[in-house]
Amino acid sequence: MKHNDQIFCYTYSATRNDEVKKIREKYMPKPESKIEQLRRLDESSTKKGLACSLTLGIISSLILGIGMCCTMLWGNALFIPGVIVGLAGIAGIALAYPLNHYLTKKERERLAPEILKLTSELLNGAA
Repeated sequence: MKHNDQIFCYTYSATRNDEVKKIREKYMPKPESKIEQLRRLDESSTKKGLACSLTLGIISSLILGIGMCCTMLWGNALFIPGVIVGLAGIAGIALAYPLNHYLTKKERERLAPEILKLTSELLNGAA
């Protein structure tokens, strides 16, 4: 009988296996806890309103700048249209904050059932 054909070689390295496990953990999906879900939902309630109000404010500021250019640089021919364009820009800037408030309120109303469910699970689980 030849035992050389049936030899099994295995080398074990604890540090190598630990390194492999650490790298693997980076790419494995992590389960989201209920408190993390709650934080994520709370943060997402303000993002939509913030994005829309910033967009409106920036565009309105540019419109205000165009109106100022019309009144100051291009003289009497575009003075009245420049004032009207500038006032439209000022109106947009003034509406940016109420838009943020309104959209955030609507988003919180939409997310309220899910957030209340999570909070009641967390509070009942802690008791």
